[in-house]
Amino acid sequence: MNTASRPAVIRQPHEAETLGNDAVTVRLLIDSQEAGGAASTLEVTMRQGADGAAPHYHTRSDELFYVAEGELQVLAGDRIVTVSAGGSIIVPKFMPHAFGATPDSGARIMIALMPGVERFEYFRILDRIGRGEATLADLAAAQEEFDNHFVDAPEWWRERTANRR
Repeated sequence: MNTASRPAVIRQPHEAETLGNDAVTVRLLIDSQEAGGAASTLEVTMRQGADGAAPHYHTRSDELFYVAEGELQVLAGDRIVTVSAGGSIIVPKFMPHAFGATPDSGARIMIALMPGVERFEYFRILDRIGRGEATLADLAAAQEEFDNHFVDAPEWWRERTANRR
């Protein structure tokens, strides 16, 4: 009989670290090291029309988005699509992508990077930027470490701006 190579990782709801503000909250679920490098997972909740992530790509991981509630607008390469509750999308490494809640709906999503990359500190930097305790320069300096490489995507911002009410 085969045996598991490591124990299951379980994160109860009350154990997850929560970051963010009134518009976007991030719950840090399971990071790469805990999962033996298999995945990094988090939950993001966005109010109606809120931006979730600016255009970027990863070089080491594919990224799974599962929409638990609401509607998610996603940039995937040169496509902008809306994914409704119960839907999902996998963005392959090197593909520019971004996401946000649609103008008519909030969204609650689960994200998994596979294989995992230690990313919780990345989200803590974002949280510190939101509180004025860190700068965008700090974030730019961490792009390689957290495999999060920002790109220019004017079509994404045109779409997001055109649909603001």
